[in-house]
Amino acid sequence: MWCGQNMQEHFDVIVIGGGAAGMMCAITAGQRGRRVALLEHNDRVGKKIGISGGGRCNFTNLGATAVNYLSERPDFCKSALARFTPWDFVALVERHGIAYHEKKLGQQFCDGSSREIIDLLLAECAAAQVQVRCGIRVQQVEKTTSFRVVHGAGEFTCDALVVATGGLSFAKLGATDFGYRLARQFGLRVTELRPGLVPLTLGEGEQAFRNLSGVALPVTARNARASFEEALLLTHRGVSGPAVLQISSFWREGESLAVDLLPEPGAAHKVEQARRTGRELVDVLGELMPRRFAEVWCARHAPRKTLVHYTKQEFEAVMESLRAWPMRPTGTEGYPKAEVTLGGVDTAELSSKTMEARKVPGLYFIGEVVDVTGWLGGYNFQWAWASGRAAGGAA
Repeated sequence: MWCGQNMQEHFDVIVIGGGAAGMMCAITAGQRGRRVALLEHNDRVGKKIGISGGGRCNFTNLGATAVNYLSERPDFCKSALARFTPWDFVALVERHGIAYHEKKLGQQFCDGSSREIIDLLLAECAAAQVQVRCGIRVQQVEKTTSFRVVHGAGEFTCDALVVATGGLSFAKLGATDFGYRLARQFGLRVTELRPGLVPLTLGEGEQAFRNLSGVALPVTARNARASFEEALLLTHRGVSGPAVLQISSFWREGESLAVDLLPEPGAAHKVEQARRTGRELVDVLGELMPRRFAEVWCARHAPRKTLVHYTKQEFEAVMESLRAWPMRPTGTEGYPKAEVTLGGVDTAELSSKTMEARKVPGLYFIGEVVDVTGWLGGYNFQWAWASGRAAGGAA
């Protein structure tokens, strides 16, 4: 790696952004014999990779298809995903001798540390003779016959420029809006940007649930556009957990969510059977979900009497609430807690085969900066690998 001194050099390809997409692109271009510089403004590459998957890097999902991505043009990602599949990245992981396992739902994690994936990418960069240069904060980009990249210590020029600067999530790791500004500078449309895979907040009226911070339970969270059966986690500000993070990408301000509190097979039947007994609902629910949650929920939504004394209408209303508890979030916890940024460079501006800007030959956008956002569970890494591979094969 390199830091410091004033230099003016020319490269075939410059990649701005040393994350997953940028590193894969640089590796691919270098393997083609291109002279490549990978520029990272942090002191080291792969910072977001390092914290992913709880430090074990959920590096892909074996079930990744276009269905698992949000975009104004949902078919755009099909080409890149088809040409570099999850199995292609798994093969790379195996070639480097990294032990891994499937956690659930196709999600692949390192047995050890996320650092193993970063080291894999750095080793591939070295083998492809990619010049990895950290501490380079790009200040300005111009294009004449070639691209001129101005930074704090001088400038570089290149024939092809790849923008892999990521989204607005995790500003503490150096996230900025640079990629979006650069796209607009060159006349490319950027779609609406929103936090995605983000915890949701609840209002003061739901303080009783917010007081249960740390309590988790299995649910199905849904709205008119999507449905996810995963865990819900109560927080001091609202709700999080995989089910909430997933549905958050499909949620809009002012909308309600329906939360099924009895998603597991047979759970609803157990409540229905208990109606013939002298038991209270809170005791039945306490066997199906955390007792503390059952107590708060029943205090808000259920008559205080034994189930056998519920009227038909009361019981039906309670069951309806259990199967579709109406939750109205007041907002999200924003980019500081969001795992991804929804929206980005409009895919109508890019070639789905090469990721090159149609209006600006030699300019490419890849990874999270593009309007392609995956579900939780390794899908965004797979888009990074696939889009990086596509651009690196063409730049």
